[in-house]
Amino acid sequence: MSDWNRNAPAYGQGAARAGTAEVDQGLRAFMLGVYNNMVLGLAITGLASLGVFLAAVTTDQASAVASVAGGLFLTQFGYALFATPLKWVAMLAPLAMVFFISFRIERMQASTARLMFLVYAALMGVSISSIFLVYTQASIVQVFFITAAAFGALSLYGYTAKRDLSAIGSFLVMGLFGLIIASLVNLFLQSSGFQFVISILGVLIFAGLTAWDTQRIKSMYYALDGGEIAAKKSVLGALSLYLNFINMFMFLLQLFGQQRN
Repeated sequence: MSDWNRNAPAYGQGAARAGTAEVDQGLRAFMLGVYNNMVLGLAITGLASLGVFLAAVTTDQASAVASVAGGLFLTQFGYALFATPLKWVAMLAPLAMVFFISFRIERMQASTARLMFLVYAALMGVSISSIFLVYTQASIVQVFFITAAAFGALSLYGYTAKRDLSAIGSFLVMGLFGLIIASLVNLFLQSSGFQFVISILGVLIFAGLTAWDTQRIKSMYYALDGGEIAAKKSVLGALSLYLNFINMFMFLLQLFGQQRN
């Protein structure tokens, strides 16, 4: 854009500066929309997770169905959600939703895509609500802020980096598949040492993906074809960053979270 008019330096440079300013302003607005959607999704996840936890536990032993660590007891709802096959529905529902969004978003309106993303965020909150049964609320909050600080720094790096991170991104995606396979294997092994290694690798992989996805989402702006497509790409970008944040948070929680006694 800086080479619009090489034959008229003064006019051309002025036009280039104006054009660059318009692009920068549009890019900032696009990225702000992505981050706003992501933050809204995280807020819904947090509220849904906490709400489910509060409905699932009680301190009244007389009305309890089962006991858990930390002097808490499960209500009938909590027992059904955490101790029956319904827990697999809660765990797999977000996965089904994210595949649905990814494969159907081209046929959706932007407003529908955004609504589906928020529904997904709520389902994720239900799915991870069991962390409140395992870890203290203080350590969950602490790890959340650690994740937020790390995510912010990594995303800023991806946004400002001049280096093309595509090669690193491809490597990290392959690492992600390996991480998924290792996690599935450990479901059967139940090895705490193996889980520790998986958690460390998970933090590193999703840290790298955060920087790469930010750069990739930034480049999406220059390929926008219209307002509706831009809005849907904003939702997809928010979904990518949201997944990186949630996964990095969960792995950090496994490493640094303080479990209930």
